[in-house]
Amino acid sequence: MNTKTYILTIAGLDPSSGAGITSDIKTFEAHGLYGLSVCTAVTVQNDIDFKDCIWIEESVIINQIKILFERFTIAVVKIGIIESWDVLLKVTNTLLTLNPNIKIILDPILKASSGYDFHQQTNLETFTQILEHCYFITPNYDEIQKLLPNKSISETIAFISQKTNIYLKGGHRNDKKGWDEIYHSGIVQVNFQPGVQTIQDKHGSGCVLAAALASNISKALVLEDACRLAKQYTERFLNSNNSLLGTHNYKNL
Repeated sequence: MNTKTYILTIAGLDPSSGAGITSDIKTFEAHGLYGLSVCTAVTVQNDIDFKDCIWIEESVIINQIKILFERFTIAVVKIGIIESWDVLLKVTNTLLTLNPNIKIILDPILKASSGYDFHQQTNLETFTQILEHCYFITPNYDEIQKLLPNKSISETIAFISQKTNIYLKGGHRNDKKGWDEIYHSGIVQVNFQPGVQTIQDKHGSGCVLAAALASNISKALVLEDACRLAKQYTERFLNSNNSLLGTHNYKNL
């Protein structure tokens, strides 16, 4: 009997495996899941430098998704970099056509840490449709300010939280660094303070958090527990060694 639980990542290929689909797969497997992957871009980068991004054609992305659904039952998907909001909308539409109950966790990566921009200005109508397709969106503080640049952070949170759940990562905060905020069910806010006093920076930590959250949702954990455990896992990943490339270990969680 096949007892595997399958989970899908739709993201870019990072040769250093610190971020993107290979990082997501490692996170999924650390959580006892079988990770499937769809490549949206081939990046030219390592853990400190980003040179280029070669986007995969939309039709190729869609065909990768469709052939996986022919073979596997997929209830949760984590999405990382995609060329544009328009392509992202087509991807989410495809996922919902293949599984109307699928839970989409979107990590809205707008810029590489080295400064490379992935997305142009947000189209509000398209962005709103995407939000309505998602179960969670996981921006950091830099990203949430850029998603709707004509709104304040509080206005953006209010707008998004009426459409989907938010895991707002606090690693880029100027105040209360490391404090994460969860907004769910349209009205509930939960604050998660850091569980460790110091951290070692890691390449791809945002990808790991979103993948860990997707993993916990795939394991049918209660929503707030899924978020709390994702934060704990990410903190362990951050402090797993002194380099910029972390290691994955789930045995202590």
